[in-house]
Amino acid sequence: MRFLRLSLCLLSALPAFAQPIQRSQAEVRAFRSENPCPATGRRSGPCKGWAVDHVRPLCAGGEDKPHNMQWIEDPDHRFKTLVDVKECRKLKKMAGAPARE
Repeated sequence: MRFLRLSLCLLSALPAFAQPIQRSQAEVRAFRSENPCPATGRRSGPCKGWAVDHVRPLCAGGEDKPHNMQWIEDPDHRFKTLVDVKECRKLKKMAGAPARE
């Protein structure tokens, strides 16, 4: 519990751009209602081995809407997330860089 309180304090002290992007669970449910779990065919509950992923990452301006979501297997999701985070850091760095003439 102490760790959780400390984590929440640290997160609230971060600038807005450094805080995690919040996903809408309602949008994920809407995606799942149209696209059942590939492993079980169910529209709710766990989907072992699969994750709902944003095609265009939220940090790169992707929408948190069902049309920007896909099912992706867990190992692929971990790799895609790693790549997405690196690319978003590059985009953020480029956005803060002065314009060249």
